[in-house]
Formats: sequence, structure tokens, C-alpha cells
Amino acid sequence: MQYAHPEYLVDTEWVAENLNNSSVRIVESDEDALLYAIGHIPGAVQVDWFTSLQNSLRREFIGREKFEQLCDSLGISNDTTVVFYGDKSNWFACYALWLFQYYGHDRLRLMNGGRQKWELEKRPLVKDVPTYTRVRYITKPADNSIRAYRGDVFMHIEASGMLVDVRSPKEYSGELLHMANYPQEGAMRGGHIPGAVSIPWSTTVNEADGTFKAPDALAELFEQQGIRPEGEVIAYCRIGERSSLTWFVLKFLLGYARVKNYDGSWTEWGNLVDAPIEK
Repeated sequence: MQYAHPEYLVDTEWVAENLNNSSVRIVESDEDALLYAIGHIPGAVQVDWFTSLQNSLRREFIGREKFEQLCDSLGISNDTTVVFYGDKSNWFACYALWLFQYYGHDRLRLMNGGRQKWELEKRPLVKDVPTYTRVRYITKPADNSIRAYRGDVFMHIEASGMLVDVRSPKEYSGELLHMANYPQEGAMRGGHIPGAVSIPWSTTVNEADGTFKAPDALAELFEQQGIRPEGEVIAYCRIGERSSLTWFVLKFLLGYARVKNYDGSWTEWGNLVDAPIEK
């Protein structure tokens, strides 16, 4: 068995061989925003989840105009192959890739294993911040087929649709309400969305180097919990970054045709008036 869309995944060797490829832009997106300054892949630019991708006033990611301005400033054209990587087995790298997919960018790649694998192989890291010639980027119409809103989740529950909670087992059970290092991700209620199965994001990657597990192991992981290729699947976590990784696994590695990331996730659902919750 092979990955359904292996073209979306590149290894560290491919990245090393394309460091000077003008048609490729390497993008680092981390949970720890300070890592980029400590050292990053030569030529890589930084796209921070909070300062680069989020609306400064309300809980929402940037609109089309801001997205175009971001790409312009990074020298990313509509024809650029954008390769994402980051810490935490690519949590936020997957979120950034998901957002680029939402705005219609065609040439997207994820570096398997992220920073962890690059560092394990003792490949070079630099502190120089590159600058690229500005370009004119034009977004495509937003692809809402990959994003779930709370209304979609309510309808999904009514239809007994497939829901995947990718948080830790203690978050899923409601035992863990507030994660110590994430006070901004709090919710007034613990538990999970009714009907959701628990498949933690961490079970999709190899602990030793952060790379994704083999396709047959991934297929078994989801199918044994009733998450099948037919039908629509919605994945969620707390703020949408861990579920972006699971969205990537289901859509590109396993080839599920209809997968949505609920980026409102538990910080919305756990604070939502009259939303049903299970423990």
C-alpha cells in the first residue's frame, strides 16, 4: 500500500537538494515562534500562526487581501512550490498548508518529519533572514469544502456523520480541561462532541523522528474506529492546528475525498451556549 497522494509529501533530502531552487519557497511554521530565530533551514521564511495568519481583532484567520499581501512579501507567486515544515511533527506547518489550500494554492508540499528530522540528521540551520523580490499573488475563491463551521458540526451530529477528536485521551474524556501551557485555549466545559471518536494526532506519527506512519498502519488506525473513506469526515482539536495534521493525513496520505477541518474546535464548542457535549 502506498500513500494516496505522495506528491504532497517530500523528505529532508529533497528539501536539501532544492535549497537553491528559485521556484521553491520553504516556509517554517512552529508552535514555538522563537525557534526560527534560533536557526532555520537555509532560505526558509517564517509564517507564524498568530502574527502572520490570524486576524488581529477577531477569532478568524486572515482574509484574501491579507493573504495575498503575505505571499507578495515572501516572494510566493501562484506558480511557486511552497514547502512547509515546523516543530511538533508539523502541527502548525499543516495548519499553514491547510490555509494555503483553502485559498487555492496548487503547489503544496510538507516536509516529512519537520524540524525534528532535519535536526536529527544534523542538517544545516542558519540565522540569516532571507529577503525575496515582491510578487503579485492572486487568490482563488475560498475552498469551503475543507473547512467546517459550527453549523456544519451541528448538522453532522444530526446526520450521525464521522467526527474525529485528535486531542489527547484526557482532553477527550473531559478530565483535562485546561492545558498548562495554553491558557488562551481554555474552555468552560470539558469532554467531546457527541459521536466523535478519539484518534489522537500523535498516533499518526513515529515518535522517533516525527515522520508519518506507513499507509497501511494509518488506514488501520482510522478504519478500526469506523472512520471510512466514503462519506464526510470532520476533524477537530482545540484551535485547529492538530486537526490540520489529521486532515492532511486523511486527505493526502489516505485519499479520503471529503475531509473538513473544524478550526473553531474545542475552544469554540466548549464555550458555545447550548452545544451538546459528551464525557
